[in-house]
Amino acid sequence: MRDPDKLALRGEAYADFLSDMNSSAIQTEYEVLHLMRQCTAQFGFSHFMIARLPSGEQQRFAERLVLSSWSSDMVREYDAATVFHASMLIERLRQTKLPIFAETAVLMNAQGDNAVDTIGTLFAGQAMRNAFAVLLHTTQGEAFAVLLCGPRTEPDRAETADLYLTLLQLFETLEHTFEAGAPARDKLSAREIECLRWAAAGKSSDEIAIILGISAYTVSSYFKTATRKLDAVNRMQAIARAMRMKLI
Repeated sequence: MRDPDKLALRGEAYADFLSDMNSSAIQTEYEVLHLMRQCTAQFGFSHFMIARLPSGEQQRFAERLVLSSWSSDMVREYDAATVFHASMLIERLRQTKLPIFAETAVLMNAQGDNAVDTIGTLFAGQAMRNAFAVLLHTTQGEAFAVLLCGPRTEPDRAETADLYLTLLQLFETLEHTFEAGAPARDKLSAREIECLRWAAAGKSSDEIAIILGISAYTVSSYFKTATRKLDAVNRMQAIARAMRMKLI
């Protein structure tokens, strides 16, 4: 296939994708998650993540994570490294409004004496080799890091502009789901909020059960109902959404 043909097909696929993204029917984070997967593939990347920027030191990565295609093991291992707040990614995003392209392992690691040896291994391999990152803000001014990872080379200026605009539109759609999910704060019970708060503090289900004087089974039940009410896909995302709504 000739290059012009490839460009034409890419243009048609991109136009279809933009049409889907602008649909007014998109109301949930799950739908935005699906669009983010499409965007990631459309631009030749393999993984993505959206996380709230840390506002202080030692803030856990899992608590800041909003949407991600990372595996749960990768999230858990990176969270355990406790370098997100001090990573080069966060430092560089705070110093520029322009997109960043660099090796993922370098961006996600802390610098100097705070660097962690396991980070290089965690992001090793072609699938996570390079990263494209931008800083985006909600209309209220809350800052988020958006990261796409993959084996591809750095996009040129025209593709960078397309990608940046696409991520901006997706982020605006995501922000609308924050507002659509606001009634959930009125649906959560006091016990569900307590479980989320203790989980955000790093307590396990067994520890929360002891603290609240209930069984671990009941704690798991509270997490399941809270996750459903918050329209989250797992416990970590439920905690992140509850924090964003200032419930915990």
